[in-house]
Amino acid sequence: MRQILVILLCVFMLGAFSVAENQLGIADTYKVSFSEKVRVADTLLPKGDYEIRHVMEGTDHIMVFRQLGTKKPVEVRAKCTLVPLSAKANDDQKTFILNAANERVLHELIFKGDRAKHVF
Repeated sequence: MRQILVILLCVFMLGAFSVAENQLGIADTYKVSFSEKVRVADTLLPKGDYEIRHVMEGTDHIMVFRQLGTKKPVEVRAKCTLVPLSAKANDDQKTFILNAANERVLHELIFKGDRAKHVF
């Protein structure tokens, strides 16, 4: 009986975490296209199409970028912070900054329908 109670408690806690995450409207996967090279974390990604998986590592939010349509796809992991939005996003948005080498560096991603933005 005690084991069943512990299992039910664990399931409840995992469910509560999932509900909290889903309140921000965060999906597990996204697609994004870059028309130019862009730096994500410490990697300069070539222009092109990418699948992004949102994963958790402990309490850290990680975005995994994987290049699509190539034989040897580039993959990079970047830690992000979720910042709640005041309402659901109407459109996808990408925000960049320029570094000292004049490279575009990914700063924020917002995906249509989400209630939070990803800040790098």
